[in-house]
Amino acid sequence: FSDGTPMTARDAAMALRTLLPASRQMAVIENSVVIQSAEPMPELLEELASGPNFIFRVPPGGGLLGTGPFVEADASKSADAGAADSDLPTAAPRRVFHANEECWAGRPFVDSIEVTLGVPPLRQLYDLQLGKADVIELTPDLVRRATQAGLKTWASTPVKLFALVFDDAQPAAQDARLREAVSLLLDRVTMAGVLLQKQAEPSAALLPQWLSGYAFVFNVDANPTRAKEIRDTLPANTASVGEPLRLRVDARGDVAKLLADRVAFNARQSQIVIQVVNRAGPRGGDSATPTEPAAGLHLVTWRFASLSPRAEFGALAAELGLNAVAVKSENGTPGDGGLEELYARERRVLEERRIVPLVAALETAGIGGAVRDWMPSNWGEWRLADVWLDRPDAMPAAKPEQSNPAPEQAAPPGGKP
Repeated sequence: FSDGTPMTARDAAMALRTLLPASRQMAVIENSVVIQSAEPMPELLEELASGPNFIFRVPPGGGLLGTGPFVEADASKSADAGAADSDLPTAAPRRVFHANEECWAGRPFVDSIEVTLGVPPLRQLYDLQLGKADVIELTPDLVRRATQAGLKTWASTPVKLFALVFDDAQPAAQDARLREAVSLLLDRVTMAGVLLQKQAEPSAALLPQWLSGYAFVFNVDANPTRAKEIRDTLPANTASVGEPLRLRVDARGDVAKLLADRVAFNARQSQIVIQVVNRAGPRGGDSATPTEPAAGLHLVTWRFASLSPRAEFGALAAELGLNAVAVKSENGTPGDGGLEELYARERRVLEERRIVPLVAALETAGIGGAVRDWMPSNWGEWRLADVWLDRPDAMPAAKPEQSNPAPEQAAPPGGKP
């Protein structure tokens, strides 16, 4: 590990037990880790090598120790440094990471990385323009502005899913016909192209096309006419003005609120009343406060962190409580783990309409002029160990003029000296 402690098979097993699905049986035999499962694991190596499945240990003082190219500085000193900087927003935490001199992959080029959290998006853009930041996160509404200002930008493939999730907190959400109507009235194309300014793709699938290869078979086109026809078959008091279907925005950020408002607007066009609650709260019928009405619809987000479609689908299903449908094959027995089986499982989940995808958003970043070798993966992994900074103030100082300068050199043929 980065503190010099040897990494053992026991350390690896203890770390992976908290990260891999509970259905995996894990054992330590001498210096080996044995993983067993009742279902095939064709992408196990990909799971272990990507996403959050990294091996770490927790030191007595807390925090995490890994084997990567950077070591986090003392957390309390990092926080104090952030609080002492008067230019930072109030209560903006800062984390400092130093180069790991003994990293197995070699020492990174930069000596340290300072990460400041909680900075408003527009302030980040100003900091990048003023040279106070080298890499920032860009929200969809600021990408065009950064491009017009001549700043370098980068975008990943679609790695963040925004979706609607129904639960039984409201009786209306239990009606399969209403859930079908809501899934039909959504104008995903406008959400991705206009609201998110083409920094997203419309999606009717849980897994993006680049990860699964079959997302294109799910129809993303809206059908408000059919949605209105279904609405006419429902009782008049279902999702009406008197008892609206409440949509709670569980995902953080302005983008989620913008999408929720668009969902409510599309619903009104089909005479379905959806009331947006712009405050995060738990799902499953428990309201955020004892006096707050329960919400039967939630807007959630999921960030794809692995190159294994099977692992991502399983993790997403477990997080949103979709396992009852997602873990079984067509005949209820374990399948071969191939893409055909995965497609069948996803199709069954979507047919239940307990979860309704909206868009798959890109991650975008603004890159400072001093940053060199910025080559992240398409799926959003920042390879900061390969980055170096070309700062003018870091160049060697010019030598003072000599008292007896050398005679002027003759100009080369056809050119200037």
